[in-house]
Amino acid sequence: MVIRGANVTPGYEANPEANENAFIDDWFRTGDQGVIDRDGYLRLTGRLKELINRGGEKIAPIEIDVVLMDHPAVQQCVAFAIPHHSLGEDIAAAVVLRDGHTCTDRELREFAARRLEHWKVPRKFVFVREIPKGRTGKLQRIGLAAKLGLAG
Repeated sequence: MVIRGANVTPGYEANPEANENAFIDDWFRTGDQGVIDRDGYLRLTGRLKELINRGGEKIAPIEIDVVLMDHPAVQQCVAFAIPHHSLGEDIAAAVVLRDGHTCTDRELREFAARRLEHWKVPRKFVFVREIPKGRTGKLQRIGLAAKLGLAG
């Protein structure tokens, strides 16, 4: 998505490389991905740098997050890319279970398979106590494979 206007930042402070990558003339490339609905409203669907490229299929991890969050045992989750020897990337999900609930990776995989196309179903689930968050409190999807020892 690209935007421009008086309310858009003129650039990143002391970061010429980021400015070069993010700005074209007076247009700012946000890095967000979205769709315009039939009523003309913009709906954000994710971040371009978070897309998972599984064998050429571009998958928005937030779509997987939404499905997994519907499982009654899941308190929090985040889907992310992991390296794959022939596909380039595959899908994993870090999952925090609700107190007093149990769930297996097989249960989650079957749950997701009923709601997602087969190529969007995570191949690996990692059950964690907490998902790392950034300074703003946002769940950290990028770099999570390395933090969890799944980077290959």
